[in-house]
Amino acid sequence: MTREELEISFEEAFKNAQLVPQDSVPQDLQLVLYGLYKQATSGNTRNMYFQNPQDIRNAFKLNAWMQVKHLSIEEAMEQYITIINKLMKERNL
Repeated sequence: MTREELEISFEEAFKNAQLVPQDSVPQDLQLVLYGLYKQATSGNTRNMYFQNPQDIRNAFKLNAWMQVKHLSIEEAMEQYITIINKLMKERNL
């Protein structure tokens, strides 16, 4: 898959993610998806900025992103696409 095809598939997966009811996705998986999305769109966490890093929600988000910082942008996109496609299939969307 070329980079352009990957980006198109990633954008489609992001749009499809909006169709998956949020309450049907476990919070830990939501955080995984968040981390993958941030890695895919922003790269390494060194570019990360939070309004209030002491906020527990932001701490969980930062941790989710840090868990996937070893992935390249392409790898993060691929994993994000795979998870969203699986969620769509499981929910018959």
